[in-house]
Amino acid sequence: MTTEVRVPTLGESVTEATVATWFKKPGDSVAVDEMLCELETDKVTVEVPSPAAGVLADIVAAEGETVGVDALLANISEGGAVAASPAKAEAPAAAAAPSGDSGKSVDVMVPTLGESVSEATVSTWFKKVGDTVAQDEMLCELETDKVSVEVPAPAAGVLSEILAAEGTTVEAGGKLGVIGGSAGAASSAPAQAAAPAPAAQAASSGADVENAPSAKKAMAEAGLSADQVKGSGRDGRVMKEDVAKAVAAAASAPAQTSAPVAAPRAPVSADDAAREERVKMTRLRQTIARRLKDAQNTAAILTTYNEVDMTEVMALRNQYKDQFEKKHGVRLGFMSFFTKACCHALKEVPEVNAEIDGTDIVYKNFVHMGVAAGTPQGLVVPVIRDADAMSFAEIEKAIAEKGRRARDGKLSMAEMQGGTFTISNGGVYGSLMSSPILNPPQSGILGMHKIQDRPMVINGEIKIRPMMYLALSYDHRIVDGKGAVTFLVRVKEALEDPRRLLMDL
Repeated sequence: MTTEVRVPTLGESVTEATVATWFKKPGDSVAVDEMLCELETDKVTVEVPSPAAGVLADIVAAEGETVGVDALLANISEGGAVAASPAKAEAPAAAAAPSGDSGKSVDVMVPTLGESVSEATVSTWFKKVGDTVAQDEMLCELETDKVSVEVPAPAAGVLSEILAAEGTTVEAGGKLGVIGGSAGAASSAPAQAAAPAPAAQAASSGADVENAPSAKKAMAEAGLSADQVKGSGRDGRVMKEDVAKAVAAAASAPAQTSAPVAAPRAPVSADDAAREERVKMTRLRQTIARRLKDAQNTAAILTTYNEVDMTEVMALRNQYKDQFEKKHGVRLGFMSFFTKACCHALKEVPEVNAEIDGTDIVYKNFVHMGVAAGTPQGLVVPVIRDADAMSFAEIEKAIAEKGRRARDGKLSMAEMQGGTFTISNGGVYGSLMSSPILNPPQSGILGMHKIQDRPMVINGEIKIRPMMYLALSYDHRIVDGKGAVTFLVRVKEALEDPRRLLMDL
């Protein structure tokens, strides 16, 4: 029986890759999930695992070839000799393992982390060496720059090795641990753990590692040699992004040396120091801080304000909320009204839904609405795709489902990518007024705030009305003041008279 090895999904907007390295050659035995080859895209490096155990019959796409998604890479003959797991094959001590260890060991690998994410930090191990685990039982949790990723057990057995302790930084496709097939596997862990040491020493002693083809080209263009670039790929292999980092570091070096030194902390007494608590920032919090500061440094952010009378929306909601929930199984909130109003306004002012790419402006003929959500880990922005084509019920269901998964830390990378505009609701926390920061590369973000009764002059009479301040922050490089004000006025008009949404006015 023959099993095909095909190019996996490469990520949003990525349709092709280059075959960088084959780790196996025709005739080699391979185990399930053993790495066969490495593909290189414009953004990330993707390792392709073996879908079955057997013998690599042939290689269809050689190194250096460009392949599309789902293209055939190779064929595996399952009728040949089945290779042992890499950990077993490389460990000389395995022959001396106790006879009770009759089970086959399975590697626990770092899963695919998402587009543009190449590494993660091991935050928590739920199991320790020697523990019995069931298939799909959670073994550990990884923390990336954007989301937390739980790693389930690929098979039932005993956790015989932990190769990446808590706090360790691991790369996509790296090995986290080993699961033995029986309780006896745990007793062989020390021998197995020591076995890879010679190989590791050989790698660190200057083993000949083939760098990525695109990295070689980039180094030649930048005038760098391989010893000037620190490789992040397998066995220290230099990737294209490593060269870019080295070039950027060299360019910024003079600026860094002349930059003023950050002010030291104010003196702290011994009593105060004893009452302080120092906690390392999570990767997510570091990424939030970096992205927000990058947005301020890159975009020309300006904010315009308005206020909206929420009387009509609140009346409409109160009138239909029970029927709405009974029919659709979800509560009718304010977010669907604001989402609809923004989609309506974005059609009239498309530059607020666009982005800058170099010297080009990319206009989006669709609305992927980002909805900012606060979680215990930090702010995340799940994306409601094609929100402009959704009904009120579909929008409310999508927001409720993604909000729940955001709080549980279950959002995938794909669910937080590709947004074209963002809504942030600080009003749920009591904010009366704020200026939101752009979510790059987007050009606009709407800030909602607390609904508060205020005296308003209506037809010459002072009346109490439920009012909300609205804030639109926009990138002044692409959006002019007229467009920003027009957008906010259209949102205000649609909310103060929701019938305009039905008539597309």
